[in-house]
Amino acid sequence: MIVLAVVVSVGAAGAFAFTMSEEKKKGADPAPPVVLKEETPRLDQLVPVKEFGQGGPGVSVTPPRVLGIARATVPKDTRLALGGLKHVQKVIVVDAGSVRISGTGVNLLAVDPAEYRSWTPQAVADQPEVWSALARGELVADTSAARRFGLVLGATYQIDGGPRLRVAASATLGLPGVDGVVSAEVGRSLGLMQGVAVLLHGKEGKIREAGVRRLLGKDTQVVTIGRAPARPRPQKQVVRQGSYLDLYKSAATRCPGLSWTVLAAIGQVESSHGRNNGPSSAGALGPMQFMPATWKAYGVDGDGDGRRDIWSPYDAVPGAANYLCANGAGQGGQKLRKAVWFYNHSWDYVNKVLGLADAYARAYT
Repeated sequence: MIVLAVVVSVGAAGAFAFTMSEEKKKGADPAPPVVLKEETPRLDQLVPVKEFGQGGPGVSVTPPRVLGIARATVPKDTRLALGGLKHVQKVIVVDAGSVRISGTGVNLLAVDPAEYRSWTPQAVADQPEVWSALARGELVADTSAARRFGLVLGATYQIDGGPRLRVAASATLGLPGVDGVVSAEVGRSLGLMQGVAVLLHGKEGKIREAGVRRLLGKDTQVVTIGRAPARPRPQKQVVRQGSYLDLYKSAATRCPGLSWTVLAAIGQVESSHGRNNGPSSAGALGPMQFMPATWKAYGVDGDGDGRRDIWSPYDAVPGAANYLCANGAGQGGQKLRKAVWFYNHSWDYVNKVLGLADAYARAYT
């Protein structure tokens, strides 16, 4: 599983770090949930957040595609340069930082609600209580963060070293590492850093992180939003038998009715079980002496290593079983004789192979 976590923290000198962790180790125990130590109010004393009505026309959203966190306030000329990057259609710069509630860090953006509204998912932009809460100077928590931290909607929490803040609403903000949003005015009272978080809108997956990082500084942390994590490629399971006997027996199972002894006999005649792999005077190759055109049609990846290798016995022997089966070898009798004849157009060859097959059957009973 790929996970992405963003941590924003305010340092003593006013700077903050933005760190990302991209992979959670498989099998690791899940981190215990963080529980804020604020006394949980009684439910019978909580006043539900009121509905404030839809009001006004709908908002056409322009979702962020890239999030960048600079180490200091982004200058105006840099903002203009960001807007000039290829595929960037819209830029917004907002305040950001971390506050602590009972010792637990909570990462916040501080925004102008009217300007920021179109940067949220459509369902959030159309949720009036979110924007009413911001206008009143209250906190809108990200839905997953509210669950993770145990935040109770309608409850008021003491910010360590700061004011008390009411959690008035929750919404799925869609920004990695951002736990909540407050108004710019509240952000200033909390000491958040001004103008350090950059959101860029454009065609999904087209804005290059390198260009954003170049303009914001090499230490800037940049993350693409909404891109599905790459699926890990399944590991190929390579299976190779320990002996030719095992290989012939395994390959014969590809053709129900075909005895492994026929494959062993062909392997003996063609290459003495891989000891003389050619090329032959006719151009046949490998331990089962396939012509390249025939191999192209009937060759298989017998060991699962992702290749069909005419020179590999782990592919060539199953390939021979595949070719024989396609010509009816599994049906036995005259069908088997005809299938061996297709392998080498000689009845003397057929008699020799089937005679050897009988000898192998007697030797290995």
